[in-house]
Amino acid sequence: MKVAIVILNWNGASLLRKYLPGVQEYSDGAEVWVIDNASDDDSISLLKNEFPDVGIVQNSQNLGFAGGYNKGLQHINADIYCLLNSDVSVTEGWLDPVIPFFEAHPEVAIVQPKILDLNAPNKFEYAGAGGGFLDALGYPFCRGRIFQAIEEDNGQYDDIIPIFWATGACMFIRSEVFWKLEGFDTEFFAHQEEIDLCWRAHNEGYGVYYLGTTKVYHLGGSTLSNMDPRKTFLNFRNSLYSITKNLPRRRTALLVVLRLFLDMIAGIRFVLQFKPAHFLAILRAHVSYYVHLGTLLKKRRKSDHLKNYYHTKSIVWSHYVLGIKDFNFLVKD
Repeated sequence: MKVAIVILNWNGASLLRKYLPGVQEYSDGAEVWVIDNASDDDSISLLKNEFPDVGIVQNSQNLGFAGGYNKGLQHINADIYCLLNSDVSVTEGWLDPVIPFFEAHPEVAIVQPKILDLNAPNKFEYAGAGGGFLDALGYPFCRGRIFQAIEEDNGQYDDIIPIFWATGACMFIRSEVFWKLEGFDTEFFAHQEEIDLCWRAHNEGYGVYYLGTTKVYHLGGSTLSNMDPRKTFLNFRNSLYSITKNLPRRRTALLVVLRLFLDMIAGIRFVLQFKPAHFLAILRAHVSYYVHLGTLLKKRRKSDHLKNYYHTKSIVWSHYVLGIKDFNFLVKD
């Protein structure tokens, strides 16, 4: 299988200089590419002068995560794309388990490795951790990370299991499936577009897996801080986008009404924490959702494959009311 490791970059020259050498050193047999989203720093000159073996695709404008990959990947020929954040440090042999797994499991379209925190290597990292799930209300969470509660890596997730979604920080995907699904939804711009893509893959009958036999280290927070109101807006809005596009019609309307209520509770909590900008971000997320509702309904496809849809009924209840911080203590219902 031909593998292309593809890094999306926007003004990340310092990150490329720091982490790209490791990607090249530990990725024998794979091509390495950088898709540049119209950076105005010295990213392109850095690549040409210091990394001449790295392929470059230059987008004419910043198209965000979704649009940037959709546009750039059109110019890259491979059987497997590895979509890799520019702030990820890979490890020796990180690719070794991945390709044999794809070859042995033709029904699997997407794979994610273990994601650890580069600043605290004994802990899982927020974006992806030990594989992604949704609860029955559509809220995403991970093995190893429930909201802001981060688990230490004690080998508890060194397994290989089906998951619901794989992180965009390091996602392997069959190119054929990526294009069959028409890539990422550019309406998302950034955040949770990988959840939407994985959901659509499930709806087409493909598998999404976590491989705990390989790992990478993610710096995190290089695009938007976890406490940036813009990220709050995108996460709440894009979650509603995914639900409307992918959930069976009979469940969508009720769930959106429930989410309106629960999201407002989250907004009130932000107010009580003296974070009014985040409260306003949730309001704007819902306004944006209703403005785009007609377009979202037109994007609906079949949605009869709900395997691994949820691991618990309410991650909010489990975490904030029952006090559960570790994935393995969740009650699967």
